[in-house]
Amino acid sequence: MWHIGGVMIGFDRRSRLRWGMGVLCLALLLFSLPSTAEEGELRFPGDPPDHKLVYQFNKADEAYQKAILFSVGAMLRKYGDNIHIVVVAIGPGLHILAKQPKRPVPQEIRERVSSLSQYGVEFHACGNTMKSLHWTDKDMLPWAKVVEVGADDLMTLQEDGYAYISW
Repeated sequence: MWHIGGVMIGFDRRSRLRWGMGVLCLALLLFSLPSTAEEGELRFPGDPPDHKLVYQFNKADEAYQKAILFSVGAMLRKYGDNIHIVVVAIGPGLHILAKQPKRPVPQEIRERVSSLSQYGVEFHACGNTMKSLHWTDKDMLPWAKVVEVGADDLMTLQEDGYAYISW
């Protein structure tokens, strides 16, 4: 019997066993959940990420594009919500962000780009390249963010602390 606030509370043996098993199951569940934060560090929704990464995406070569998108996915899997990734598409790489690309873009790559954008990866389209193709914002996929000059975007993101990755 326990006295809590002047009230006697009693548990029989079966109730204590069920309560103990419930606590044990809850503890096992909490400790088995994957953590995207580093050991001992708490992260809350809305916290800025510790890691920032920008990829240059400037070729139409399928193997090149798959390699970059695989790397982007690997970084997301490793860091979860503790990373912000931007892919800056310039030159021949811009076609992955076009509704009607003028260069072949395999369906698998289009699907990966779409999926990654849903996981928070930002895709920036070079406005300079768009002008040379006579494209406007309406020619781009809805999640593509048009920037005036892709090279300037790469520089500015690096100045803001983004690590730069290029193949």
